[in-house]
Amino acid sequence: MSGFWIMLTGALVAACCGILGCFLILRRMALVGDAISHSVLPGIVIAFLVSGSRDSFFMLFGAAILGFLTVFLIQMFQQSGVQNDASIGVVFTSLFAAGVLLVSLNAQNVDLDLDCVLYGEIAYVQWNSLVLGGVDMGPKAVWLLGVTLFIIVALVTLFYKQFKLCAFDPALAAAIGIPVALFHYVLMGLVSMATVSSFESVGAILVVGLLIVPPATAYLLTDRLGAMIGLSLVIGVVSSVGGYYAAAALDASIAGCMVCVAGALFVLAFLFSPSHGFVVRKLRQRLSTAREAY
Repeated sequence: MSGFWIMLTGALVAACCGILGCFLILRRMALVGDAISHSVLPGIVIAFLVSGSRDSFFMLFGAAILGFLTVFLIQMFQQSGVQNDASIGVVFTSLFAAGVLLVSLNAQNVDLDLDCVLYGEIAYVQWNSLVLGGVDMGPKAVWLLGVTLFIIVALVTLFYKQFKLCAFDPALAAAIGIPVALFHYVLMGLVSMATVSSFESVGAILVVGLLIVPPATAYLLTDRLGAMIGLSLVIGVVSSVGGYYAAAALDASIAGCMVCVAGALFVLAFLFSPSHGFVVRKLRQRLSTAREAY
């Protein structure tokens, strides 16, 4: 039964990250997702220190505040003339370092360490159960990720056209009256939620892989946003299940194996994608050269 909960948790993480990652990829904001996933660390630590609890609500609240702060600072620096990659690097490394410092200063007094927030341990999710009225409802991580996924799906479905237009042509979206800045911050808020919801299962570092790799793989396989989101979900679920069995066979990190499987699927897509595959392009070039020779 523990294997089921582990794979379900991984699939929920991949689903939350995969949907949002598609919009980040299309908007060329993959590094912003990386920045948010790291810079929310001080928000989580501060929320823990203030509340004295690892309750998910307080951590979500703290992470959301730092996520918005990260986006605000990045945009402020960009508008002041700092290059895009430089502003991202300055903000997320500074905030992440502040979070590491807070953890190291308080590690002797609190049940919170760098392994907890950076790497996570998905193998232990079934031991932290939600109990209501004396009834075991299953792992808390599954419920938290399920609620997060519901919110993501609800908002993306409700405002799909707006998110789509903002991703492909923000200038046109602004011209027809869509509040581009608002949807930008909503997207960043959802990324913050997905990131902190995944902390206890895969950690801050590995969640970046699930946020970027499955959507990037799907991007190589289709030119339609709807199909890209669907493929990203499938690739994420396959990576979760395949990663679990690979970890069991190798006696290795489960979360690490999940991202490695996702990386392997990306390599296959990069090589053999019908439209963008490296091998396919080379074969087409050879066929074209052969035809011209005749």
